[in-house]
Amino acid sequence: MIDTKIKTLLTLEQLGSYTQTAEALSLTQPAVSHHIRMLEEQYGIRIFVKTKHRLKPTPEGEVLLDYARQAMALSEGVKQAISDRQRDIHSLTVGITPTASDILVPQVLAAYCNEHPGTHIQIVRDTMGNIDSKLSFYELDFAIVDGMIRNEKTNAFLLGTDYLGLVVSPRHAFAGRMSVTIEEIQRENLVLRPRSAETRKLFESYITSHGYMMRDFNIIMELDSVSNIKDIIMANLGISILSHNVCLEEERRGNMVIVPIENCQMMRPINLIYPKDFAHPEILQDIRESYARHFGRT
Repeated sequence: MIDTKIKTLLTLEQLGSYTQTAEALSLTQPAVSHHIRMLEEQYGIRIFVKTKHRLKPTPEGEVLLDYARQAMALSEGVKQAISDRQRDIHSLTVGITPTASDILVPQVLAAYCNEHPGTHIQIVRDTMGNIDSKLSFYELDFAIVDGMIRNEKTNAFLLGTDYLGLVVSPRHAFAGRMSVTIEEIQRENLVLRPRSAETRKLFESYITSHGYMMRDFNIIMELDSVSNIKDIIMANLGISILSHNVCLEEERRGNMVIVPIENCQMMRPINLIYPKDFAHPEILQDIRESYARHFGRT
């Protein structure tokens, strides 16, 4: 059981108001203040300071909040595990980076659920940094990411590799080419992911390392939705730099063509990251095998 003071602390940090916290927890405002004061006396710290707009944790308060979140996540995990055991269900919470989500990882996990009746998977789509934090606080059972998370509390293994390529409509002039140059791409209408996307970062890193600048490209649109980018490409209204795995189905159906960029290798690993004390390694191996079958790799 989580101490009620911890629940009060986390709710207050989330809402930033003693009044709203009291309403949310069905407490009086003096009771909320008493809980926070007891925690401050217990640890000999001041937890919050008042700013113009809301409460802000002190550095010591941030430490306490980090451990409080971990305690809450563990408590929720225990309740879920007990409920699952009673209903003969195995629940997993899996973190996925946006790009990993785009390359059909949810379909891989759905295939796993079909192969293992009684399994329930909740997918949390988040940034690499947030996934790293959630793994540390046991808010995730494991994660599948495009790239690598290096954390002393986690292990990792390679699920597969992916690469970025130039994606065009079958009606585009590049569709029949064996390869294209960066200079040729500069003259085309480009539709790209936003700068925060890992694929965009990889592309920018590559061209910068080869002496090019993004301002030299004709970027007509930036979209976070890969499906919308695909629609624009298939309508032959622009070209893009996308993950090969993202476009597998459209490529197989002949709706899009992936054209290699001359002298360009933009490879990236797809890794499964899990806590070192993860209790079910057989699940991870099954996920690895499911991924290999889905993408036709061994």
